[in-house]
Amino acid sequence: MAMEGSHSWRDSYKGMSSDNIKGLVLALSSSFFIGASFIVKKKGLKKAAVSGIRAGVGGYSYLYEPLWWAGMITMIGGEIANFAAYAFAPAILVTPLGALSIIISAVLAHIILKEKLHIFGILGCALCVVGSTTIVLHAPQEREIESVKEVWDLATEPGFLLYAAVVLTAVFLLIFHYIPQYGQTHIMFYIGVCSLVGSLSVMSVKALGIALKLTLSGMNQLIYPQTWAFTLVVLTCIITQLNYLNKALDTFNTAIVSPIYYVMFTSFTILASVIMFKDWDRQNPTQIVTEMCGFVTILSGTFLLHKTKDMADGLSLSPGSMRLSKHTDEEDGFGQEGIPLRRQDSLRSP
Repeated sequence: MAMEGSHSWRDSYKGMSSDNIKGLVLALSSSFFIGASFIVKKKGLKKAAVSGIRAGVGGYSYLYEPLWWAGMITMIGGEIANFAAYAFAPAILVTPLGALSIIISAVLAHIILKEKLHIFGILGCALCVVGSTTIVLHAPQEREIESVKEVWDLATEPGFLLYAAVVLTAVFLLIFHYIPQYGQTHIMFYIGVCSLVGSLSVMSVKALGIALKLTLSGMNQLIYPQTWAFTLVVLTCIITQLNYLNKALDTFNTAIVSPIYYVMFTSFTILASVIMFKDWDRQNPTQIVTEMCGFVTILSGTFLLHKTKDMADGLSLSPGSMRLSKHTDEEDGFGQEGIPLRRQDSLRSP
């Protein structure tokens, strides 16, 4: 039996193409770089806040901080590796590995930033990863696209245009109404903008990837205006995402920002893909139900993360006392969060 198992493993290994192995290595590298970038960028944000205005309250002093740029370059390197992975391996292999960036970020936050996470917060993170992975693993294969004009036709169908309109309306409402009032106390507003805008950017990135792949194969897609329209959308969306992700990282605990951003970003991206590429039309009911179960698991994990904050608040304040739930970072004098999904201004250090 042992030899049969070994023989079966060897057959399975030999069946994995060299391109798939390249895609796997690139995807793993991407997860490490992206997970580490959260930590490096936050170290840069904390250092910049000592001599300037914090990003969480509208400051941009981090742009002069080399450490923040190091994190930015690390994140870009991870995104490039992730983009390249899709050129070698199918999405069903590459996408689930993005969940590893959450684990890497949480571990490094605990070691480097000394950020603590309650045991139920860890369980919530695990549920988020399991749910997201379940959705992705049961997602359908990508449809064959022969021209960037075909992607443009899909993007301009009534269903996706309605989705894009709803997303843009929600983003403008969050940016101009809710974030000025609640951005410093509720993490979901910053992350909501990043995730909603991110779902549109991924659709455009996929279009650019298709255009680049076809161009390299001899079918020049750069002559089409649709290619440059998608490029403009990508640039606009990425700038918006980075701005509000910086605010979220500067205001809230990294170990909380990472999983919530991953969950919301993945959920909205899958929804956008289902609408634009009509993925569910090529799936059976069992696959769709499995994906919905994965989504429920994500919701359960997010709920646990919120309850973890409530428990932390209850432990931080003992009856008849006003003990601070934050501690001063001995390294740079910057306030260190406990597990803040919402920040209590009345408890912040003067």
